[in-house]
Amino acid sequence: MILSHEVRYLLEAAGVFTLSDLGWIRVTGEDRTRWLNGMVTNSIQDLKPGDGNYSFVLNAQGRIQGDLYTFAETEALLLETSRAQVPALMALLDKFIIMDDVELADVSLGRFGIGLAGPKAPQILAMAALPVPTPLSGQAQRVKALWDGVEVEVIGTYSPVIPRFEIWGDELTMTRLKLILASAAAEQSGGPVTPEAVESLRLLEATPKFGTDIRDRDLPQETAQTRALHFAKGCYLGQEIVERIRSRGAVHRTFASFRLEGTLPAPGTPLEVEGKAVGELTSVGTAPLSGEPAQLALGFVRREFIERNAEILYAGGRAYPLAPSAASKAS
Repeated sequence: MILSHEVRYLLEAAGVFTLSDLGWIRVTGEDRTRWLNGMVTNSIQDLKPGDGNYSFVLNAQGRIQGDLYTFAETEALLLETSRAQVPALMALLDKFIIMDDVELADVSLGRFGIGLAGPKAPQILAMAALPVPTPLSGQAQRVKALWDGVEVEVIGTYSPVIPRFEIWGDELTMTRLKLILASAAAEQSGGPVTPEAVESLRLLEATPKFGTDIRDRDLPQETAQTRALHFAKGCYLGQEIVERIRSRGAVHRTFASFRLEGTLPAPGTPLEVEGKAVGELTSVGTAPLSGEPAQLALGFVRREFIERNAEILYAGGRAYPLAPSAASKAS
């Protein structure tokens, strides 16, 4: 098993990559904050201009229908989500605009993004004369700046492993800026990285992806993404189920990361204990763990089998649950 040198860029220096799979929704109108606060699982009413946080959108049964970041502006809210989710999320949210002064607009067109991640990423931003956002733990921060006379946006976003940033602007500016960032990264023993390397980082982060790991049948607490939940914000769609789960103390299954021994399975492979299905793997791949190449996976498993350290098997090998801190030892 040979790991890409690009993963080392991300873990030890900095990697530069294109953000081609993200989309944006702009929310305007006098009622936007109150209305959106009633639609998502995190607190929108507490956001100040430039602040951002991560949320789920639920249905009335508490099942996750999508995920997004919300960023506050003076006259609008900006929602960042996967490009594939934009049409479905807009259609879902639009159904709940009844007598509210709220308008939704897909503003993905014309926005081009660059990703920059790695321990030396803040230094490289400064080298390129760009601001370095400092978001609160688990959240995000968006800063506007002029770069070579053109307005750009720099976002400090979530990663439990390394500093991670997004830079957004028009196509010409981002094309020029990507070359400059890649050159600066190369001076720090980093450089451009592929989507495959970024996916390896996601496995190390144990960050679930909607549509791959999180499906529309999953409940918020099952995902282990507590950063998406706020329990004192007031009513929102699906809140009753979320509160009911909290009052009972736990869910029966949980999202987890695994080190695999055996053949590399396909996503969707069941997990078994003593011949009985107890979960499934949703993402699989390779990444360095404690400095060594490893086969990693993400997936869902019944909590009791992790708690009792049971032997968890899949067709072709064994899955060892990793503690949340394991990814911090990736390099």
